[in-house]
Amino acid sequence: MLGHRFTNFDPRANGKTRFEQMLDIFLQLLTYTSGDVAEALQWMNELDRQYQLTDQDYGMGDFIDDLRQNGYIKENDNDGQIVITPKSEQGIRKRSLEEIFGKLKKTTQGDHNTFKPGGGDEASPDLRPYRFGDMLEQIDFTESIRNAQINHGVDSFRMQEDDLQIRETDFKTQTSTVLMIDISHSMILYGEDRITPAKKVAMALSELITTRYPKDTLDIVVFGNDAWPVEIKDLPYLQVGPYHTNTVAGLELAMDILRRRKNANKQIFMITDGKPTCLKIGGRYYKNSFGLDRKITNRCINLAAQCKKLKIPITTFMIASDPYLQSFVTEFTEMNHGKAFFATLDKLGAFLFKDFESGKRKTLY
Repeated sequence: MLGHRFTNFDPRANGKTRFEQMLDIFLQLLTYTSGDVAEALQWMNELDRQYQLTDQDYGMGDFIDDLRQNGYIKENDNDGQIVITPKSEQGIRKRSLEEIFGKLKKTTQGDHNTFKPGGGDEASPDLRPYRFGDMLEQIDFTESIRNAQINHGVDSFRMQEDDLQIRETDFKTQTSTVLMIDISHSMILYGEDRITPAKKVAMALSELITTRYPKDTLDIVVFGNDAWPVEIKDLPYLQVGPYHTNTVAGLELAMDILRRRKNANKQIFMITDGKPTCLKIGGRYYKNSFGLDRKITNRCINLAAQCKKLKIPITTFMIASDPYLQSFVTEFTEMNHGKAFFATLDKLGAFLFKDFESGKRKTLY
């Protein structure tokens, strides 16, 4: 028999193998490189040179071989380049979800819970007397038996309708969500990477919905000069373009998508870092990057009012601290009766997830 094998304890490993530790870093880098494997591996080599990620027993070549063998990377049949696989795409989404939920547990910002009793699927600590029409599954038999013993005694035990106690439940609704992501050029200007946190939030939200709320729908819309939908699997590859900010096109596409959804509960989350600067009129782009153009902002506010009539609340996550934009965002939000958060990049996920989770519970009587 081999018996026990002892190794040096590494408190940074958290019980993970060398490959698993390096995989975490690699998947994180893929988010920053928009899925470019070659660039991510170059960064891995640079980090290895500075921080000794590998040693004599496990080198960077071993890590690349393990990536292939475990199905995280493969060679493209067309040009022979190394690309990531769907397994890597899902791994990036899972790690984004874990990262953002880790932050979510540490914050109370963005919590707008309005829980009320009703027939549902999640138990509540609240109890009430039985009423005609309550389901058998709602009866709390422990409390009901206790009431029967108190009311009638142990020797002549019997249970009547007045003894029954009902355990309240919170109802979780189905929701159709459109997440709008600004991919205008300003998302990488001024030495600040704003697109990567936005992508992480989108990937984490998509992983949460597909795993925990499979009956919900999530559509991703990106907007620059124009707006177009992207698939969840395409999120790691999302890049900023040389675009202006056509918020109108994004809102119009989001509304078109939600009109086709059957769920009664619909909402739009919009992540942006700046003012709307572009509007398409016929085949021409009307642009103004030098201020709040009323021709553009009025169209945005009109769409906010249309969403209000359609009962589609818009939650705006402004990831810029420019006070010049606050008046427009306030007017836009008031017209829609939605919500607005001026969120820092490190708190963006916490704001969005708190708001999403609070909206999952609705009132039933």
